[in-house]
Amino acid sequence: MTQPSVGDITFEPVASEAEDQDAALVTYEIVTYPADYTLSVLVDKWRRGQVKIPPFQRNFVWKQPQASRLIESFLIGLPVPSIFLYTDRSDMNNQLVVDGQQRLRTIAYFFEGFFGEENDAGRRQVFKLTGLHPSSPYANKSYADLERENPGAWNRLNDAVLRAFVIQQLDPNDDTSVYLVFERLNTGGTQLSPQEIRNAITHGPFNELLHEMNLSSAWRQIYGSVDPDKRQRDVEMILRAIALSEQLDEYEKPMKEFLNRFMRQKKSADDAELDRLRHRFEGAVATASLLGPRPFRRAAGFNAAIFDAVMTALMRMDTSWLTEDSLKERYASLLTDTGFLDAVTSGTTDKDVIRTRVAVATRYFSAPQ
Repeated sequence: MTQPSVGDITFEPVASEAEDQDAALVTYEIVTYPADYTLSVLVDKWRRGQVKIPPFQRNFVWKQPQASRLIESFLIGLPVPSIFLYTDRSDMNNQLVVDGQQRLRTIAYFFEGFFGEENDAGRRQVFKLTGLHPSSPYANKSYADLERENPGAWNRLNDAVLRAFVIQQLDPNDDTSVYLVFERLNTGGTQLSPQEIRNAITHGPFNELLHEMNLSSAWRQIYGSVDPDKRQRDVEMILRAIALSEQLDEYEKPMKEFLNRFMRQKKSADDAELDRLRHRFEGAVATASLLGPRPFRRAAGFNAAIFDAVMTALMRMDTSWLTEDSLKERYASLLTDTGFLDAVTSGTTDKDVIRTRVAVATRYFSAPQ
């Protein structure tokens, strides 16, 4: 019997799926303006939570010598690259850091006096300026050292200016453009996946539920990998199944924007709604598990269209009557249906194609009349 793999799985290459990932059909009205913040003001905003680092996977990666050179640049008056902040539309008017998180964290850490986050023992390394030229008057100095020994330099650092470009969306009346901003301005230079971006800016109870269900052993079996996907494609598949099962009739292409909207709608879902969605998805997973490990593959990897058709059908109908043998027999027949195969290999994110394949899957899994 085929067992789940270790590490990321391969997805079947389907042209329409790749094209959908690059789609961006909305025209935005966005205002961008420069704001010159002193470092003391930025750190104060950071401490109050008004400036936030979105929780995408990349953590603070700078080493202390690299971070120390940034602080020295401020002290000696060298220019420092700007950061980009996205102002959300919530009542809190918070700002998300879309580019420059390493610089902003470095500044905040130096002012706090500790470098990086706590280690496993709950300790933090004292932040002293290391790796500078030995003749530098700031070598091996901490923020507290500067305040005590060189008040002029300490004042200069507090008053140093870091330019920020503040981005705010005016139209449409939502925050959808932040997805595109993240795609084009992210600190690592590595393109973020759509679900990594959703995870970054649509965090909340629903996002937490997706990640919790992603760890389910039954789900890992049918997805086909023991470990969560580094690019969160497994989480996106859960989202895709739930969103289509809930709003199939409202679906409009592209899939990427449909999932973005659904994530925003469910961002702050209450406990009752979360429990309902969990029950629907986990029930479908339990049924699909009867097909054995890795059922949503043909020959070249995980097929997202087969997956969403089958899972959407299972989530929208009563399957309590299905036995394991009956389910396997019907699924085998489904995979030989020429109309279904056409709908899972081309135009897979077209509205009519999605509805067709879900309807075919529903017909195969429906109770005999």
